[in-house]
Amino acid sequence: MKACVFIQTNHKQITGAIVAEHALRRYSQNNDKFDVQIMDTRDYPFFAEREGQEYLRDGVRRTWLNDDLQSFTPTRFMPPKLMGYEGRAVVIDPDIFATTDIYELLTRDMQGKAIMCRMRSGPKGLIDKCMASSVMLLECNRLQHWDAEAKFQAMFNFTQDYQPWVCLKEEDQETIGFFENEWNDFDKFTIDTKMLHTTRRKTQPWKTGLPTDWRPAERFRLFPPAAWVMRARRKLFGEYAFLGNYKQHPDQNQEKFFFGLLKECVKEGKISEEFLRNEMAQNHVRHDAFEVLARTPDLPPAPAHPLSALQKAA
Repeated sequence: MKACVFIQTNHKQITGAIVAEHALRRYSQNNDKFDVQIMDTRDYPFFAEREGQEYLRDGVRRTWLNDDLQSFTPTRFMPPKLMGYEGRAVVIDPDIFATTDIYELLTRDMQGKAIMCRMRSGPKGLIDKCMASSVMLLECNRLQHWDAEAKFQAMFNFTQDYQPWVCLKEEDQETIGFFENEWNDFDKFTIDTKMLHTTRRKTQPWKTGLPTDWRPAERFRLFPPAAWVMRARRKLFGEYAFLGNYKQHPDQNQEKFFFGLLKECVKEGKISEEFLRNEMAQNHVRHDAFEVLARTPDLPPAPAHPLSALQKAA
């Protein structure tokens, strides 16, 4: 079977993407049966061509900034075309780290569905019925209508809204199935977690202390005045004004897991010290990263779940 895991990223999240690839390979006993490909927005010129232009997001016109932390999200819809509309693909965000063999997901029975994912948490899932496209299992030959670049371009002539696209609301709902939440565990790290998603951007473990560089939503259905305030803040003071700094992740085990993986990447030469220092200088990685690496315990050998050893060491 033709199979590949795709990791989305941009220049700001490239460290996370490299660590994510390392985790996929570390915990798989089937590495010869699938490929891993990092999709970096810098490799696709249509992103840069739209820099500074207005697009439609959740009914609001926003300015496209490739420097935004999550400018990579349209690449979620590229894998079927990159696969020639053949085989199976899993696509993940660059802040998602496997703790088990991804081949288990790549080969699962999709029961005739074209897409498998989970629902978003909180109001976006319960009220908006938004599906989490941050991890998707895709049957590529069933998704020949997916053309990510065409959809992306349509956002700029205001015929395509970003939000329903990334929430999978425009897909035939009969073609979407759901896998267990543990395959996309939102900041929840248990023995059952199969892929940890450090989805709360404010507390991503490798960003602690850095200035906030992501843009919050400007539409709040439960309390619309909050959106008016956020829109006014942006227009008057700039994209990231008054947003503060990244905070420490409340779960130390999640920080230790990420830095345990990063430590291995440095040791194995997948990330050089020079590369990491450059990322720190650009405010892509926290400035005390080497101090954190020095105090981070080694992870147990795979396939042992990392949390079991971290809990014992606590």
